[in-house]
Amino acid sequence: MKVLVAGGSGFIGSHLCRELKERGHSVTALSRSPGNDELPRGVSKAMGNVTAYDSIQEAFEGMDVVVNLVALSPLFKPSGGDEMHDTVHRQGTENVVRACEEHGVSRLVQMSALGADPQGETAYIRAKGKAEEIVKNSSLDWVVFRPSVVFGDGGEFVPFTKKLAPPYLTPLPGGGKTRFQPIWVGDLAPMLADACEGDEHVGQTYEVGGPDKLTLAEVAKLAHGAAGRSVTVVPVPMGLAGVGLSILGKVPGAPMGADQYRSLKFDNTTDDNAIGAFGLSASDLTSLEAYLAG
Repeated sequence: MKVLVAGGSGFIGSHLCRELKERGHSVTALSRSPGNDELPRGVSKAMGNVTAYDSIQEAFEGMDVVVNLVALSPLFKPSGGDEMHDTVHRQGTENVVRACEEHGVSRLVQMSALGADPQGETAYIRAKGKAEEIVKNSSLDWVVFRPSVVFGDGGEFVPFTKKLAPPYLTPLPGGGKTRFQPIWVGDLAPMLADACEGDEHVGQTYEVGGPDKLTLAEVAKLAHGAAGRSVTVVPVPMGLAGVGLSILGKVPGAPMGADQYRSLKFDNTTDDNAIGAFGLSASDLTSLEAYLAG
């Protein structure tokens, strides 16, 4: 099977390319900068930007499956402003779907996000919701994944938490009560590969997360505790945090802003973890605590 992984040189993409290659598939990683040394030997590379259709469409020719992993992080303010979420996620997905349809690709596996909703509270969630609509209204055999935050070597979640929540005396919006369900990239990649292969997954939307639901404060304590540092959380009222991050967001180069504050107002957890569709139970998954313990 020939698989094109859009965003294949990224954090999740490099793990998925390795998983697919180990399963014997012909794999091509499509990205703006495809020189990632993390890609395994034998994975082909193609250069293109999903926001520019003409730059990507040739890579789709002859492919059986396309996996669209291209995304901006919801954890940090995009350098081009929040409107970049719409450009990359909605417009980029529109171009991916068009390229699939025009080049005879039969299946698209789309990486979305928990809470994806065209009317959602953040630019990221709205753009992901609109992208899902484009995929589901297409002529393709589609599979949609909505993961919680993904962690692992090269991932952003743990470094982001350490940056947001410094050790020792740690001020956190709302006391860090926002909940996450972190899933290890080594558990997620095989599920994505299964979705490329199995017809039983076509037309399904899977919300997936790890074995534990953890508050931001708990994640901070685990992350710093692994390095021998303590964390004492000092609650910052959400309203005050919102004002501060809204002001910070107007400062050029600031990593966070109002959209990131809004994302902390709702949990990032599954109502019904769909890992069972891939023959897994919570005990099969790697917890964040186990990962950090090394």
